[in-house]
Amino acid sequence: MSVEPLGEHPAPITTTPASRTSDLWWKNGVIYCLDVEKFMDGNGDGVGDFVGLTQKVDYLAGLGVTCLWLMPFYATPNRDDGYDVSDYYAIDARLGTLGDFVDFMRTAKDRGLRVITELIANHTSDEHLWFRAARDRKSPLHGFYVWQDEKPDEEPLDIVFPDAESSVWAWDEDVGRWYLHRFYSFQPDLNVGNPLVRDEVRKIASFWLQLGVDGFRVDAAPYLVDTTGLEGDAHSDALDWVRELCSYILRRDGGSVMIGEVNLPPHELRPYFGNDDGDGLHMLFNFNLNQALFLALARCECQPLDRALDALPDIPERSQWVNFVRNHDELTLDKLVEEEREDVYRAFAPDERMRIYGRGIRRRLPTMLGGDRARIELAYSLLFTLPGTPALLWGEEIGLGENLELDDRLSVRTPMHWSDEQNGDFSSAPSDALVAPVRRDGKYGYDLVNVASQRHDPDSLLNWMERMIRLRKECHEIGWGAPTRLTTGESCVFAHRFDWEGQALLFAHNLDAERKTIELVDGVSDVAHLVDLLTGEDVDPSDGTLGLELDGFGYRWFRISRA
Repeated sequence: MSVEPLGEHPAPITTTPASRTSDLWWKNGVIYCLDVEKFMDGNGDGVGDFVGLTQKVDYLAGLGVTCLWLMPFYATPNRDDGYDVSDYYAIDARLGTLGDFVDFMRTAKDRGLRVITELIANHTSDEHLWFRAARDRKSPLHGFYVWQDEKPDEEPLDIVFPDAESSVWAWDEDVGRWYLHRFYSFQPDLNVGNPLVRDEVRKIASFWLQLGVDGFRVDAAPYLVDTTGLEGDAHSDALDWVRELCSYILRRDGGSVMIGEVNLPPHELRPYFGNDDGDGLHMLFNFNLNQALFLALARCECQPLDRALDALPDIPERSQWVNFVRNHDELTLDKLVEEEREDVYRAFAPDERMRIYGRGIRRRLPTMLGGDRARIELAYSLLFTLPGTPALLWGEEIGLGENLELDDRLSVRTPMHWSDEQNGDFSSAPSDALVAPVRRDGKYGYDLVNVASQRHDPDSLLNWMERMIRLRKECHEIGWGAPTRLTTGESCVFAHRFDWEGQALLFAHNLDAERKTIELVDGVSDVAHLVDLLTGEDVDPSDGTLGLELDGFGYRWFRISRA
Protein backbone atom coordinates (compact mmCIF):
# COMPACT_ATOMS: atom_id res chain seq x y z
CA MET A 1 0.00 0.00 0.00
CA SER A 2 1.12 3.57 -0.49
CA VAL A 3 2.67 4.92 2.72
CA GLU A 4 4.34 8.31 2.83
CA PRO A 5 7.91 8.42 4.19
CA LEU A 6 8.49 9.71 7.68
CA GLY A 7 9.52 13.32 8.02
CA GLU A 8 7.92 16.53 6.81
CA HIS A 9 4.40 15.82 5.69
CA PRO A 10 3.48 16.49 2.04
CA ALA A 11 0.80 18.82 0.81
CA PRO A 12 -2.83 17.77 1.40
CA ILE A 13 -4.21 15.11 -0.90
CA THR A 14 -6.77 16.65 -3.25
CA THR A 15 -7.20 14.02 -5.96
CA THR A 16 -10.64 12.84 -4.87
CA PRO A 17 -13.51 15.35 -4.73
CA ALA A 18 -15.72 14.97 -1.66
CA SER A 19 -18.77 14.71 -3.92
CA ARG A 20 -17.55 11.28 -5.06
CA THR A 21 -17.49 9.71 -1.61
CA SER A 22 -21.10 8.56 -1.84
CA ASP A 23 -20.54 6.99 -5.27
CA LEU A 24 -17.86 4.66 -3.91
CA TRP A 25 -19.74 3.99 -0.70
CA TRP A 26 -17.61 1.00 0.23
CA LYS A 27 -14.54 3.22 0.77
CA ASN A 28 -15.95 4.49 4.06
CA GLY A 29 -18.52 1.89 5.05
CA VAL A 30 -18.85 -0.38 8.08
CA ILE A 31 -19.66 -3.98 7.12
CA TYR A 32 -21.56 -6.39 9.39
CA CYS A 33 -21.43 -10.11 8.60
CA LEU A 34 -24.26 -12.32 9.82
CA ASP A 35 -25.58 -15.83 9.31
CA VAL A 36 -29.37 -15.68 8.86
CA GLU A 37 -29.88 -19.05 10.54
CA LYS A 38 -27.94 -17.94 13.65
CA PHE A 39 -29.30 -14.39 14.02
CA MET A 40 -32.99 -14.45 14.95
CA ASP A 41 -35.72 -17.11 14.73
CA GLY A 42 -38.98 -15.52 13.62
CA ASN A 43 -41.26 -18.58 13.57
CA GLY A 44 -40.11 -20.54 16.62
CA ASP A 45 -38.73 -23.62 14.86
CA GLY A 46 -35.23 -23.21 16.28
CA VAL A 47 -33.64 -21.88 13.09
CA GLY A 48 -32.96 -18.23 12.35
CA ASP A 49 -34.80 -16.94 9.30
CA PHE A 50 -35.54 -13.89 7.18
CA VAL A 51 -38.66 -13.08 9.18
CA GLY A 52 -36.54 -12.86 12.32
CA LEU A 53 -33.78 -10.91 10.56
CA THR A 54 -36.32 -8.40 9.29
CA GLN A 55 -37.45 -7.85 12.88
CA LYS A 56 -33.87 -6.93 13.80
CA VAL A 57 -33.14 -4.52 10.94
CA ASP A 58 -33.85 -1.53 13.17
CA TYR A 59 -31.31 -2.84 15.68
CA LEU A 60 -28.67 -3.08 12.94
CA ALA A 61 -29.48 0.38 11.63
CA GLY A 62 -29.23 1.73 15.17
CA LEU A 63 -25.87 0.05 15.65
CA GLY A 64 -24.66 2.25 12.82
CA VAL A 65 -23.33 -0.30 10.36
CA THR A 66 -23.84 0.60 6.71
CA CYS A 67 -23.68 -2.74 4.89
CA LEU A 68 -24.98 -6.21 5.81
CA TRP A 69 -23.03 -9.17 4.47
CA LEU A 70 -25.26 -12.26 4.50
CA MET A 71 -23.64 -15.66 4.67
CA PRO A 72 -25.14 -18.25 2.26
CA PHE A 73 -28.91 -18.57 2.41
CA TYR A 74 -29.39 -20.56 -0.81
CA ALA A 75 -30.96 -24.01 -1.09
CA THR A 76 -28.48 -26.50 0.33
CA PRO A 77 -28.09 -29.97 1.87
CA ASN A 78 -26.30 -27.97 4.57
CA ARG A 79 -23.27 -30.21 4.96
CA ASP A 80 -20.94 -27.16 4.94
CA ASP A 81 -23.09 -24.55 6.67
CA GLY A 82 -24.69 -23.47 3.40
CA TYR A 83 -21.56 -23.24 1.26
CA ASP A 84 -22.63 -26.43 -0.51
CA VAL A 85 -25.24 -24.88 -2.80
CA SER A 86 -27.83 -27.06 -4.53
CA ASP A 87 -29.81 -24.21 -6.14
CA TYR A 88 -28.49 -20.66 -6.55
CA TYR A 89 -31.94 -19.29 -7.35
CA ALA A 90 -33.77 -20.60 -4.28
CA ILE A 91 -33.84 -19.79 -0.57
CA ASP A 92 -33.03 -22.52 1.95
CA ALA A 93 -36.54 -23.58 2.99
CA ARG A 94 -35.56 -23.44 6.67
CA LEU A 95 -34.83 -19.71 6.30
CA GLY A 96 -38.02 -18.68 4.51
CA THR A 97 -39.15 -17.89 1.00
CA LEU A 98 -38.16 -15.49 -1.75
CA GLY A 99 -41.04 -13.35 -0.55
CA ASP A 100 -39.50 -13.20 2.94
CA PHE A 101 -36.18 -12.23 1.37
CA VAL A 102 -37.77 -9.43 -0.66
CA ASP A 103 -39.56 -8.15 2.45
CA PHE A 104 -36.23 -8.09 4.29
CA MET A 105 -34.57 -6.24 1.40
CA ARG A 106 -37.33 -3.62 1.33
CA THR A 107 -36.96 -3.04 5.07
CA ALA A 108 -33.17 -2.85 4.93
CA LYS A 109 -33.26 -0.36 2.07
CA ASP A 110 -35.83 1.72 3.90
CA ARG A 111 -33.41 1.97 6.85
CA GLY A 112 -30.52 2.98 4.60
CA LEU A 113 -28.68 -0.34 4.78
CA ARG A 114 -26.90 -1.92 1.84
CA VAL A 115 -26.86 -5.71 1.50
CA ILE A 116 -24.28 -8.00 -0.07
CA THR A 117 -24.46 -11.76 -0.35
CA GLU A 118 -22.16 -14.64 -1.27
CA LEU A 119 -21.15 -15.47 -4.82
CA ILE A 120 -20.01 -19.09 -4.49
CA ALA A 121 -18.83 -19.72 -8.03
CA ASN A 122 -15.95 -22.13 -7.52
CA HIS A 123 -17.94 -25.21 -6.48
CA THR A 124 -21.46 -26.57 -5.96
CA SER A 125 -23.02 -29.29 -3.86
CA ASP A 126 -22.87 -32.77 -5.36
CA GLU A 127 -26.67 -32.66 -5.05
CA HIS A 128 -26.93 -29.72 -7.46
CA LEU A 129 -28.88 -30.58 -10.62
CA TRP A 130 -25.83 -29.57 -12.66
CA PHE A 131 -23.67 -32.25 -11.05
CA ARG A 132 -26.39 -34.86 -11.26
CA ALA A 133 -26.70 -34.21 -14.98
CA ALA A 134 -22.91 -34.04 -15.33
CA ARG A 135 -22.70 -37.74 -14.48
CA ASP A 136 -23.82 -38.36 -18.05
CA ARG A 137 -20.62 -37.99 -20.09
CA LYS A 138 -22.70 -37.01 -23.13
CA SER A 139 -24.42 -34.14 -21.36
CA PRO A 140 -23.18 -30.58 -21.98
CA LEU A 141 -23.23 -30.26 -18.20
CA HIS A 142 -20.46 -32.83 -17.90
CA GLY A 143 -18.08 -30.02 -18.87
CA PHE A 144 -19.34 -27.87 -15.97
CA TYR A 145 -16.94 -29.78 -13.70
CA VAL A 146 -13.28 -30.84 -13.82
CA TRP A 147 -12.84 -34.52 -14.63
CA GLN A 148 -9.82 -36.76 -15.18
CA ASP A 149 -9.63 -40.39 -16.25
CA GLU A 150 -6.50 -40.96 -14.17
CA LYS A 151 -5.97 -39.47 -10.72
CA PRO A 152 -3.53 -36.55 -11.24
CA ASP A 153 -0.49 -35.75 -9.17
CA GLU A 154 -1.48 -34.04 -5.88
CA GLU A 155 1.64 -31.93 -5.50
CA PRO A 156 0.50 -28.66 -7.20
CA LEU A 157 -2.76 -28.50 -5.25
CA ASP A 158 -3.43 -27.48 -1.66
CA ILE A 159 -5.97 -29.33 0.46
CA VAL A 160 -8.16 -26.66 2.05
CA PHE A 161 -9.40 -28.93 4.85
CA PRO A 162 -6.46 -31.23 5.66
CA ASP A 163 -8.21 -32.48 8.79
CA ALA A 164 -11.14 -33.80 6.75
CA GLU A 165 -9.79 -34.64 3.29
CA SER A 166 -6.65 -36.45 2.14
CA SER A 167 -6.96 -35.62 -1.56
CA VAL A 168 -8.50 -33.00 -3.85
CA TRP A 169 -9.66 -35.69 -6.27
CA ALA A 170 -12.65 -37.97 -5.68
CA TRP A 171 -13.78 -40.99 -7.66
CA ASP A 172 -17.32 -41.01 -9.04
CA GLU A 173 -18.47 -44.56 -9.57
CA ASP A 174 -21.33 -43.61 -11.91
CA VAL A 175 -19.05 -41.67 -14.26
CA GLY A 176 -15.93 -43.77 -13.85
CA ARG A 177 -13.79 -40.65 -13.61
CA TRP A 178 -12.11 -38.50 -10.96
CA TYR A 179 -13.48 -35.03 -10.21
CA LEU A 180 -11.69 -32.07 -8.62
CA HIS A 181 -12.77 -30.73 -5.22
CA ARG A 182 -10.46 -28.34 -3.41
CA PHE A 183 -12.87 -28.21 -0.47
CA TYR A 184 -14.94 -31.18 0.72
CA SER A 185 -15.53 -34.15 -1.58
CA PHE A 186 -19.25 -33.34 -1.64
CA GLN A 187 -18.37 -29.96 -3.20
CA PRO A 188 -17.16 -30.64 -6.77
CA ASP A 189 -15.25 -27.75 -8.35
CA LEU A 190 -16.86 -25.92 -11.24
CA ASN A 191 -14.87 -25.63 -14.45
CA VAL A 192 -14.70 -21.82 -14.48
CA GLY A 193 -12.89 -21.93 -17.81
CA ASN A 194 -16.05 -23.23 -19.47
CA PRO A 195 -17.93 -20.34 -21.17
CA LEU A 196 -21.25 -21.97 -20.24
CA VAL A 197 -20.29 -21.92 -16.57
CA ARG A 198 -19.33 -18.28 -16.84
CA ASP A 199 -22.71 -17.51 -18.39
CA GLU A 200 -24.45 -19.20 -15.47
CA VAL A 201 -22.41 -17.22 -12.93
CA ARG A 202 -23.47 -13.99 -14.67
CA LYS A 203 -27.10 -15.05 -14.54
CA ILE A 204 -26.87 -15.86 -10.83
CA ALA A 205 -25.35 -12.47 -10.06
CA SER A 206 -27.88 -10.67 -12.23
CA PHE A 207 -30.78 -12.47 -10.52
CA TRP A 208 -29.82 -11.29 -7.03
CA LEU A 209 -28.94 -7.80 -8.22
CA GLN A 210 -32.43 -7.59 -9.66
CA LEU A 211 -33.77 -8.44 -6.20
CA GLY A 212 -31.87 -5.52 -4.73
CA VAL A 213 -28.54 -6.74 -3.39
CA ASP A 214 -25.66 -4.26 -3.58
CA GLY A 215 -22.90 -6.67 -4.46
CA PHE A 216 -21.17 -9.88 -3.54
CA ARG A 217 -18.48 -11.39 -1.40
CA VAL A 218 -16.66 -13.64 -3.86
CA ASP A 219 -15.99 -16.87 -1.99
CA ALA A 220 -12.50 -18.36 -2.42
CA ALA A 221 -11.70 -15.96 -5.26
CA PRO A 222 -8.27 -17.46 -6.09
CA TYR A 223 -9.99 -20.66 -7.22
CA LEU A 224 -11.85 -18.66 -9.86
CA VAL A 225 -8.51 -17.95 -11.52
CA ASP A 226 -6.54 -21.08 -10.64
CA THR A 227 -6.55 -23.29 -13.73
CA THR A 228 -4.60 -26.16 -12.13
CA GLY A 229 -6.31 -29.39 -13.03
CA LEU A 230 -7.85 -28.05 -16.22
CA GLU A 231 -6.63 -29.46 -19.50
CA GLY A 232 -4.55 -27.40 -21.92
CA ASP A 233 -3.87 -23.67 -21.81
CA ALA A 234 -7.31 -22.52 -22.97
CA HIS A 235 -8.10 -20.76 -19.71
CA SER A 236 -5.06 -18.55 -19.23
CA ASP A 237 -7.43 -15.55 -19.31
CA ALA A 238 -8.71 -16.33 -15.82
CA LEU A 239 -7.98 -12.88 -14.35
CA ASP A 240 -9.52 -11.30 -17.44
CA TRP A 241 -12.64 -13.33 -16.65
CA VAL A 242 -12.82 -11.87 -13.14
CA ARG A 243 -12.48 -8.35 -14.53
CA GLU A 244 -15.17 -9.07 -17.11
CA LEU A 245 -17.47 -10.38 -14.37
CA CYS A 246 -16.93 -7.22 -12.31
CA SER A 247 -17.62 -5.09 -15.38
CA TYR A 248 -20.80 -7.06 -16.10
CA ILE A 249 -22.06 -6.53 -12.54
CA LEU A 250 -21.33 -2.80 -12.64
CA ARG A 251 -23.28 -2.54 -15.89
CA ARG A 252 -26.24 -4.10 -14.09
CA ASP A 253 -25.85 -1.83 -11.05
CA GLY A 254 -23.27 0.95 -11.00
CA GLY A 255 -23.29 1.09 -7.21
CA SER A 256 -22.57 -2.59 -6.63
CA VAL A 257 -19.38 -3.91 -5.06
CA MET A 258 -17.32 -7.09 -5.45
CA ILE A 259 -15.33 -8.14 -2.39
CA GLY A 260 -12.79 -10.91 -2.81
CA GLU A 261 -11.84 -13.55 -0.26
CA VAL A 262 -8.19 -13.72 -1.30
CA ASN A 263 -5.76 -15.11 1.27
CA LEU A 264 -2.50 -14.90 -0.66
CA PRO A 265 0.96 -13.41 -0.03
CA PRO A 266 1.02 -9.60 -0.50
CA HIS A 267 2.91 -9.70 -3.81
CA GLU A 268 0.15 -11.82 -5.38
CA LEU A 269 -2.76 -9.56 -4.42
CA ARG A 270 -2.45 -6.62 -6.80
CA PRO A 271 -3.74 -8.37 -9.98
CA TYR A 272 -7.10 -9.03 -8.31
CA PHE A 273 -7.82 -5.28 -8.23
CA GLY A 274 -7.47 -5.14 -12.01
CA ASN A 275 -5.78 -2.39 -13.97
CA ASP A 276 -4.79 1.03 -12.66
CA ASP A 277 -8.37 2.22 -12.97
CA GLY A 278 -9.53 -0.54 -10.59
CA ASP A 279 -11.55 -2.60 -13.07
CA GLY A 280 -11.17 -5.82 -11.04
CA LEU A 281 -12.47 -6.68 -7.59
CA HIS A 282 -13.24 -3.49 -5.68
CA MET A 283 -12.14 -4.79 -2.29
CA LEU A 284 -10.06 -7.60 -0.83
CA PHE A 285 -10.13 -8.94 2.71
CA ASN A 286 -6.79 -8.09 4.29
CA PHE A 287 -5.73 -11.47 5.68
CA ASN A 288 -2.08 -10.47 5.91
CA LEU A 289 -2.81 -7.47 8.12
CA ASN A 290 -5.25 -9.51 10.22
CA GLN A 291 -2.58 -12.08 11.05
CA ALA A 292 -0.05 -9.34 11.78
CA LEU A 293 -2.54 -7.73 14.17
CA PHE A 294 -2.74 -10.85 16.31
CA LEU A 295 1.03 -11.26 16.31
CA ALA A 296 1.32 -7.63 17.42
CA LEU A 297 -1.23 -8.20 20.20
CA ALA A 298 0.56 -11.38 21.31
CA ARG A 299 4.00 -9.74 21.41
CA CYS A 300 2.79 -6.29 22.54
CA GLU A 301 4.79 -4.63 19.80
CA CYS A 302 3.86 -2.84 16.60
CA GLN A 303 6.62 -4.19 14.34
CA PRO A 304 4.32 -6.88 12.80
CA LEU A 305 1.85 -4.14 11.81
CA ASP A 306 4.62 -2.03 10.27
CA ARG A 307 5.92 -5.02 8.32
CA ALA A 308 2.48 -6.02 7.05
CA LEU A 309 1.60 -2.49 5.94
CA ASP A 310 4.95 -2.13 4.16
CA ALA A 311 4.35 -5.36 2.26
CA LEU A 312 0.92 -4.44 0.89
CA PRO A 313 0.86 -3.33 -2.75
CA ASP A 314 -0.32 0.04 -3.98
CA ILE A 315 -3.94 -0.26 -5.09
CA PRO A 316 -6.15 1.83 -7.41
CA GLU A 317 -7.83 4.90 -5.95
CA ARG A 318 -11.31 3.41 -6.24
CA SER A 319 -10.24 0.17 -4.53
CA GLN A 320 -10.10 -0.64 -0.83
CA TRP A 321 -8.96 -3.20 1.74
CA VAL A 322 -11.45 -4.82 4.12
CA ASN A 323 -10.00 -5.13 7.62
CA PHE A 324 -11.38 -7.46 10.28
CA VAL A 325 -10.53 -8.73 13.72
CA ARG A 326 -12.49 -11.97 13.38
CA ASN A 327 -14.58 -13.46 10.62
CA HIS A 328 -16.89 -16.45 10.36
CA ASP A 329 -14.02 -18.85 9.63
CA GLU A 330 -11.03 -19.82 11.71
CA LEU A 331 -8.39 -17.20 12.49
CA THR A 332 -5.90 -18.41 9.90
CA LEU A 333 -2.20 -17.94 10.73
CA ASP A 334 -0.84 -19.43 7.53
CA LYS A 335 1.18 -16.35 6.55
CA LEU A 336 3.15 -16.36 9.80
CA VAL A 337 6.35 -18.35 10.17
CA GLU A 338 6.33 -21.19 12.69
CA GLU A 339 7.89 -19.16 15.53
CA GLU A 340 5.35 -16.37 15.06
CA ARG A 341 2.48 -18.82 14.88
CA GLU A 342 3.58 -20.44 18.11
CA ASP A 343 3.69 -17.04 19.84
CA VAL A 344 0.09 -16.42 18.82
CA TYR A 345 -0.92 -19.93 19.87
CA ARG A 346 0.65 -19.51 23.30
CA ALA A 347 -1.09 -16.19 23.83
CA PHE A 348 -4.53 -16.95 22.45
CA ALA A 349 -4.98 -20.71 21.93
CA PRO A 350 -2.98 -22.59 24.58
CA ASP A 351 -5.33 -25.59 24.46
CA GLU A 352 -5.03 -27.87 21.44
CA ARG A 353 -8.81 -28.00 20.96
CA MET A 354 -8.75 -24.22 20.35
CA ARG A 355 -6.65 -24.82 17.21
CA ILE A 356 -7.66 -26.07 13.78
CA TYR A 357 -6.08 -27.28 10.54
CA GLY A 358 -2.59 -26.91 12.02
CA ARG A 359 -2.58 -23.24 11.10
CA GLY A 360 -5.52 -21.52 12.78
CA ILE A 361 -7.57 -20.70 15.87
CA ARG A 362 -11.29 -21.35 16.24
CA ARG A 363 -12.09 -18.76 18.92
CA ARG A 364 -13.67 -15.32 19.07
CA LEU A 365 -11.79 -12.25 20.26
CA PRO A 366 -13.20 -11.76 23.81
CA THR A 367 -12.19 -15.24 24.92
CA MET A 368 -8.77 -14.97 23.28
CA LEU A 369 -8.14 -11.77 25.25
CA GLY A 370 -9.50 -13.25 28.47
CA GLY A 371 -12.40 -10.79 28.55
CA ASP A 372 -9.96 -7.91 29.15
CA ARG A 373 -12.11 -4.91 28.20
CA ALA A 374 -9.12 -2.60 27.67
CA ARG A 375 -7.48 -4.98 25.19
CA ILE A 376 -10.78 -5.66 23.44
CA GLU A 377 -11.30 -1.92 22.92
CA LEU A 378 -7.70 -1.56 21.74
CA ALA A 379 -8.19 -4.27 19.10
CA TYR A 380 -11.35 -2.68 17.72
CA SER A 381 -9.86 0.80 17.84
CA LEU A 382 -7.06 -0.51 15.63
CA LEU A 383 -9.62 -2.14 13.35
CA PHE A 384 -11.48 1.14 12.89
CA THR A 385 -8.33 3.20 12.24
CA LEU A 386 -6.13 1.00 10.06
CA PRO A 387 -6.23 1.87 6.34
CA GLY A 388 -9.34 0.24 4.89
CA THR A 389 -13.00 -0.51 5.58
CA PRO A 390 -13.83 -2.33 8.86
CA ALA A 391 -15.92 -5.50 8.92
CA LEU A 392 -17.58 -6.92 12.03
CA LEU A 393 -18.87 -10.42 12.76
CA TRP A 394 -22.31 -10.74 14.33
CA GLY A 395 -22.13 -10.56 18.11
CA GLU A 396 -18.78 -8.80 18.25
CA GLU A 397 -20.57 -5.68 19.45
CA ILE A 398 -21.63 -7.46 22.66
CA GLY A 399 -18.58 -9.66 23.19
CA LEU A 400 -20.15 -12.93 22.07
CA GLY A 401 -17.95 -15.96 22.81
CA GLU A 402 -17.40 -19.17 20.88
CA ASN A 403 -18.56 -22.70 21.68
CA LEU A 404 -15.70 -25.17 21.42
CA GLU A 405 -18.14 -28.06 21.74
CA LEU A 406 -19.15 -27.43 18.13
CA ASP A 407 -17.17 -28.93 15.25
CA ASP A 408 -14.36 -27.14 13.47
CA ARG A 409 -15.15 -23.56 12.39
CA LEU A 410 -18.73 -23.82 13.61
CA SER A 411 -17.41 -22.96 17.07
CA VAL A 412 -17.52 -19.23 16.19
CA ARG A 413 -20.87 -19.43 14.37
CA THR A 414 -23.09 -19.44 17.43
CA PRO A 415 -26.59 -17.96 17.81
CA MET A 416 -26.95 -14.31 18.76
CA HIS A 417 -27.82 -13.41 22.38
CA TRP A 418 -30.66 -10.89 22.50
CA SER A 419 -31.64 -11.05 26.17
CA ASP A 420 -31.31 -13.18 29.31
CA GLU A 421 -34.54 -15.01 28.46
CA GLN A 422 -34.59 -18.68 27.43
CA ASN A 423 -32.16 -19.44 24.58
CA GLY A 424 -30.91 -15.87 24.80
CA ASP A 425 -34.20 -14.89 23.11
CA PHE A 426 -32.77 -16.21 19.84
CA SER A 427 -35.66 -18.67 19.55
CA SER A 428 -38.74 -19.79 21.46
CA ALA A 429 -38.16 -23.40 20.41
CA PRO A 430 -37.05 -26.06 22.90
CA SER A 431 -33.32 -25.89 23.51
CA ASP A 432 -32.70 -29.24 21.89
CA ALA A 433 -34.37 -28.02 18.68
CA LEU A 434 -31.99 -25.08 18.10
CA VAL A 435 -29.89 -24.99 14.94
CA ALA A 436 -26.88 -24.63 17.26
CA PRO A 437 -26.66 -24.45 21.05
CA VAL A 438 -26.38 -21.07 22.74
CA ARG A 439 -23.88 -20.37 25.52
CA ARG A 440 -25.92 -20.98 28.67
CA ASP A 441 -23.61 -20.24 31.55
CA GLY A 442 -20.25 -18.94 32.55
CA LYS A 443 -18.65 -15.63 31.70
CA TYR A 444 -20.01 -15.67 28.14
CA GLY A 445 -23.46 -17.16 28.83
CA TYR A 446 -26.51 -15.36 27.52
CA ASP A 447 -27.59 -14.29 31.00
CA LEU A 448 -24.50 -12.04 31.17
CA VAL A 449 -23.72 -11.33 27.50
CA ASN A 450 -26.78 -10.06 25.63
CA VAL A 451 -28.11 -7.03 23.80
CA ALA A 452 -30.90 -6.08 26.20
CA SER A 453 -28.76 -5.75 29.32
CA GLN A 454 -25.98 -3.90 27.51
CA ARG A 455 -28.39 -1.40 26.00
CA HIS A 456 -29.22 -0.17 29.51
CA ASP A 457 -25.58 0.10 30.56
CA PRO A 458 -23.91 3.27 29.25
CA ASP A 459 -20.48 1.70 29.83
CA SER A 460 -21.27 -1.56 28.02
CA LEU A 461 -19.30 -2.84 25.05
CA LEU A 462 -22.42 -2.44 22.89
CA ASN A 463 -22.76 1.26 23.65
CA TRP A 464 -19.01 1.76 23.23
CA MET A 465 -19.17 0.04 19.84
CA GLU A 466 -22.10 2.17 18.70
CA ARG A 467 -20.16 5.34 19.59
CA MET A 468 -17.03 4.13 17.80
CA ILE A 469 -18.94 3.12 14.67
CA ARG A 470 -20.62 6.52 14.56
CA LEU A 471 -17.26 8.25 14.97
CA ARG A 472 -15.56 6.03 12.39
CA LYS A 473 -18.16 6.94 9.75
CA GLU A 474 -17.38 10.62 10.36
CA CYS A 475 -13.68 10.02 9.69
CA HIS A 476 -13.68 10.01 5.88
CA GLU A 477 -9.93 10.59 5.92
CA ILE A 478 -9.37 6.93 6.88
CA GLY A 479 -11.29 5.61 3.89
CA TRP A 480 -9.97 8.12 1.37
CA GLY A 481 -6.76 9.66 2.68
CA ALA A 482 -3.05 8.95 2.49
CA PRO A 483 -1.69 7.16 5.59
CA THR A 484 1.60 8.08 7.22
CA ARG A 485 3.14 6.13 10.09
CA LEU A 486 4.90 8.14 12.77
CA THR A 487 7.99 7.36 14.85
CA THR A 488 7.03 7.06 18.52
CA GLY A 489 10.24 5.98 20.25
CA GLU A 490 8.36 3.06 21.79
CA SER A 491 8.26 -0.38 20.16
CA CYS A 492 4.80 -0.97 21.60
CA VAL A 493 3.17 2.30 20.46
CA PHE A 494 1.70 2.45 16.96
CA ALA A 495 0.93 5.97 15.68
CA HIS A 496 -0.21 7.08 12.26
CA ARG A 497 -2.12 9.86 10.53
CA PHE A 498 -4.35 10.31 7.49
CA ASP A 499 -4.51 13.38 5.23
CA TRP A 500 -7.25 14.08 2.72
CA GLU A 501 -8.50 17.28 1.10
CA GLY A 502 -6.88 19.56 3.67
CA GLN A 503 -8.19 17.57 6.66
CA ALA A 504 -6.07 15.34 8.88
CA LEU A 505 -6.48 12.78 11.65
CA LEU A 506 -3.92 11.30 14.04
CA PHE A 507 -4.18 8.03 15.98
CA ALA A 508 -2.01 6.43 18.67
CA HIS A 509 -2.30 2.93 20.18
CA ASN A 510 -0.37 1.43 23.08
CA LEU A 511 -0.07 -2.36 22.73
CA ASP A 512 1.55 -2.73 26.14
CA ALA A 513 -0.03 -3.01 29.59
CA GLU A 514 2.23 -0.25 30.96
CA ARG A 515 1.36 3.42 30.62
CA LYS A 516 3.49 5.19 27.99
CA THR A 517 4.42 8.79 27.26
CA ILE A 518 5.62 9.47 23.73
CA GLU A 519 6.96 12.46 21.84
CA LEU A 520 6.19 12.75 18.15
CA VAL A 521 8.59 14.82 16.08
CA ASP A 522 8.58 13.52 12.51
CA GLY A 523 5.42 14.12 10.54
CA VAL A 524 3.82 16.60 12.97
CA SER A 525 5.55 19.86 12.07
CA ASP A 526 2.30 21.17 10.55
CA VAL A 527 0.27 20.49 13.72
CA ALA A 528 -0.94 23.61 15.48
CA HIS A 529 -3.55 21.98 17.66
CA LEU A 530 -5.17 18.61 18.35
CA VAL A 531 -8.72 17.88 19.45
CA ASP A 532 -9.26 14.49 21.09
CA LEU A 533 -12.26 12.98 19.28
CA LEU A 534 -13.04 10.68 22.20
CA THR A 535 -12.84 13.13 25.12
CA GLY A 536 -12.91 16.63 23.62
CA GLU A 537 -9.55 17.39 25.25
CA ASP A 538 -7.22 19.87 23.54
CA VAL A 539 -3.55 19.05 23.00
CA ASP A 540 -0.97 21.56 21.76
CA PRO A 541 2.58 20.86 20.57
CA SER A 542 5.54 22.30 22.45
CA ASP A 543 8.93 23.25 20.98
CA GLY A 544 8.16 21.43 17.75
CA THR A 545 7.27 18.15 19.43
CA LEU A 546 3.93 16.61 20.25
CA GLY A 547 3.72 14.83 23.60
CA LEU A 548 1.01 12.24 24.19
CA GLU A 549 0.16 10.04 27.16
CA LEU A 550 -1.40 6.62 26.66
CA ASP A 551 -2.79 4.31 29.32
CA GLY A 552 -1.89 0.64 29.27
CA PHE A 553 -3.62 -0.76 26.17
CA GLY A 554 -4.80 2.81 25.59
CA TYR A 555 -5.75 4.50 22.32
CA ARG A 556 -6.35 8.08 21.25
CA TRP A 557 -8.05 9.63 18.22
CA PHE A 558 -7.30 13.24 17.23
CA ARG A 559 -8.36 15.73 14.63
CA ILE A 560 -5.49 17.94 13.52
CA SER A 561 -5.66 21.71 13.12
CA ARG A 562 -2.77 22.70 10.91
CA ALA A 563 -0.32 25.52 11.58
